[in-house]
Amino acid sequence: MTITQLQYVLAVAEYRNFTLAAQKSFVTQPTLSMQVQKLEDELDVLIFDRGKKPISITEVGKKIVDQAKNIVAEAERIKDIVDQDKGFIGGDFTLGIIPTVMPTLLPMFLPTFVKRYPKVNLIIKEQPTETLIRNIHDGHLDAAIAATPLEIEYIKEKPLYYEPFVGYVPNSHRLAGTKELSVEDLNIEDVLLLQDGHCFRDGVINLCQSSRNNITEHFQIESGSFETLVNLSNEGMGMTLLPYLNTLELDTKKKQNLKHFKNPAPAREISLIHHKSELKIQITEALKDVISGIVRGAIAFQDVKIISPLNKGQ
Repeated sequence: MTITQLQYVLAVAEYRNFTLAAQKSFVTQPTLSMQVQKLEDELDVLIFDRGKKPISITEVGKKIVDQAKNIVAEAERIKDIVDQDKGFIGGDFTLGIIPTVMPTLLPMFLPTFVKRYPKVNLIIKEQPTETLIRNIHDGHLDAAIAATPLEIEYIKEKPLYYEPFVGYVPNSHRLAGTKELSVEDLNIEDVLLLQDGHCFRDGVINLCQSSRNNITEHFQIESGSFETLVNLSNEGMGMTLLPYLNTLELDTKKKQNLKHFKNPAPAREISLIHHKSELKIQITEALKDVISGIVRGAIAFQDVKIISPLNKGQ
């Protein structure tokens, strides 16, 4: 039994296709099939049922796949031990970032990180929270930046910063004359939201549900971008809520429509999350230090109340 054979088993288990698994493993299909077959012969069991399309995993195969994940992860940890002992911070590192954080945070920290750690090949993917969680579990992401808490047993969360919600209220809105917003001012009926699947959307809904003005679930418009929500607000379609960092990019005229919340301001917790196995932890910690140091200068809010991104079932 070899680590390579176990890696091939994991590839077949993921893609349920020997040809695709071979492509993703950068080997020929006959080579991969032969190694998987050798392992099955050695163990005297069938890991995969090849008679089904797509290929299915046998009951004993499921147990073998679960154990193979642990063994491959522990084998990779040996490389980490050596790198840490040498003080080496480098190699490939795949980082996922949620869409509502990517445009504002990435330009802030990426130039500094690349300059400080030139030996790290940072591979960045924009993905919704649900996809990030799945890819961390499957080992396709080394870490991710997401809104927390997520309350997932196999994921560790390292808070980076707390980002307040800010109201965008056009002159035609009922709250235009309000100096500071309170949660009680919000009415889910006239708050423009991001499309379903964005954790910031769930945070806004959870915030509005704590308001006495939460009447019925009725969304007039949902959009995929904050820019569209701002433009719709300007057209009299309602107000919206923005993460604080997004408000820094608005022009002077639009900034006049911003209204901050009374303390403690509702905010979202943005964290660096990773698998509890802590593979490549030295790069994860380097990322955390760089991001925390840079964002600390942009967000100096202390008196905030964290709004969970978890879907409360509405």
